[in-house]
Amino acid sequence: MDDIRIRIIEQVCRLSESYLPAVEAHLHSLKPSPIVQPATIATDHKPWPHAPVHRVSENGTYFVTASTLDKAHLFGSPDRLTFLEDRLLAIAHQFAFHLEAWAVFSNHYHIVGHVGTRSEAVGPMIARLHSDTASEINRQDGTPGRQVWQNYWDSSLTFEASYLSRLHYTHHNAVKHGLVEVARDYLWCSAAWFERTATTAQVKTIYSFKIDRLKVEDEYEPI
Repeated sequence: MDDIRIRIIEQVCRLSESYLPAVEAHLHSLKPSPIVQPATIATDHKPWPHAPVHRVSENGTYFVTASTLDKAHLFGSPDRLTFLEDRLLAIAHQFAFHLEAWAVFSNHYHIVGHVGTRSEAVGPMIARLHSDTASEINRQDGTPGRQVWQNYWDSSLTFEASYLSRLHYTHHNAVKHGLVEVARDYLWCSAAWFERTATTAQVKTIYSFKIDRLKVEDEYEPI
C-alpha cells in the first residue's frame, strides 16, 4: 500500500500546475470506504496465544496430528474451519496448552505446543476438542452418534531442531497441500499470527529449517 501512495505522489509531482485544481477537485469527490482491518474482523473474538516461546519446554512439547474418520471432509467449508480453529484455540487455552503453531483443514489438523505443568493435559484436551466439534457438526448434519474423528498421533519433542522444523512444517502446511502459495494467506493456520507476533529474526530462523525430509502422517489431500 505504501508503494502505491509513493507512486501516486510521484505522478502528481510531475503534473503541470494547470492540472492540480482538477486533481484536487477529484480527490474531494472521492468518498473513502471506512478502513477495516481484516485481522480485527477475524481475530478479535479469538483467544490468541501469547508470543511464541521458540524453545523446548521442560514440562513437555508436543506435535499432534489428528484425522477425521476415513479422511472425510467434514470440515470442508469456511464456517466449519473457523469453528474448528476457534474451538482449538479456546480449548487449548482452557487446558493451559500453549499453542505455537497450528493448521486446521477439512479432514485433519496439526498443532505444536507446550503443556504447563501437567504432561497429561494433551489427551484430555484433544478428547474435549473432538467431543465438542463432533457434537456440533453432527447436530448440524442431523447425524447423532456419527464418529467424526478417527484418532490422533502425538510426538514428544525433546530436541530443538526437531521442534523448530515442525513449527515451520505446521506454519507452511497449507502450502504443502497446495491450498495457497503463501502460508500467511491461509486463514485457518498460525502463519499470519506467527509472522505478526514474532520478531523478524525469529521468523527467518524458523523458516530456514528444512522440512522436506520430515516424516509426518499427512497424506490427507484436504479441500
